[in-house]
Amino acid sequence: MPLGDNLLGGPPPTLLPDDPAAVELAAGADPDTVVRDHPTSSLAWAVLADQAWAEGKVVESYAFARVGYHRGLDALRRNGWKGHGPVPWGHEPNQGFLRCLRSLARAAGAIGESDEVDRIGVFMDDCDPSVPRD
Repeated sequence: MPLGDNLLGGPPPTLLPDDPAAVELAAGADPDTVVRDHPTSSLAWAVLADQAWAEGKVVESYAFARVGYHRGLDALRRNGWKGHGPVPWGHEPNQGFLRCLRSLARAAGAIGESDEVDRIGVFMDDCDPSVPRD
């Protein structure tokens, strides 16, 4: 069965196009530079969010993840997403958005924003329940 087949008749999976920032990040480019060159890249924002988290900068991680999340929503909508439905983790270009979503939940939990954590959990399950969770 192909990736994202939906036998229940819901919306089709949304598959984002390749992200040029991914190549630069994989080659070891500085994420600050990559996000300046590709400010719409959720993946670049996700990398910054994860770096900030690793450095104990919870608020910065939250902010980076929030920006990447909104950039990802914009990209999803440009690619036919109607506000719900599958966004498969197995499709690599989707992972930047989903990583931002995961990072946002993590940081929201750290600052006590439990309603946001719950909302993101439901949203992640709607996108793809197989998204790795922290």
